Amino acid sequence: MTLAFRASQHLDLPVANQTQPLRSYLQQEDRVIKALLDARQLDRIGPGRYRYTVTTLQVFQLQVCPVVSLKIEPGDGTISIQATEATLEGLGLVDDFQLSLEAQLQVTDHGLQGEAKLGVNVSQPPLLKLIPKRVLESTGESILNGILMTIKGRVGRQLVRDFQDWALQSPAEDTTGSDRRSDHGEHLGEEGVTMHRSGT
Repeated sequence: MTLAFRASQHLDLPVANQTQPLRSYLQQEDRVIKALLDARQLDRIGPGRYRYTVTTLQVFQLQVCPVVSLKIEPGDGTISIQATEATLEGLGLVDDFQLSLEAQLQVTDHGLQGEAKLGVNVSQPPLLKLIPKRVLESTGESILNGILMTIKGRVGRQLVRDFQDWALQSPAEDTTGSDRRSDHGEHLGEEGVTMHRSGT
């Protein structure tokens, strides 16, 4: 029996008077991905290519550890992340595990907007065969939403701090924005993020 989980998150993060510096910052592929995801769980395997070991997840009595290959593509005021391959450790040999991830951050006149979609298809593990499919899928969707919520929180905290550090080291950027940067830092955080969540 195949299980299917889906989740998505939408992000709006106000960052006033920083449009041009933000556009330049999103070109810093390595900095951005390490601000979005835990750098201790990332391995760079080539230009724009990373391997990410997701924190071990508890699914009823099972512990599983997804390992995902990511492709990062900076654009004009945007950066996109896509999963190209994924394996699942903890369920033994799983031939039909499929993970999809499509995420994008883009600069707007007001700051940053983001959209992320995460999905998993996998056969029902024998150890969980007595648990109804809908219960497993509901649990899986909660787990996926939790992963996306964690990344959303890192945008509002870690990425904003890293952007401020980068901007302070880049005097060629907009000096007006630099003068106001400390004021923004006091007000940016999770409370500055509005988020919409959905899972099927």
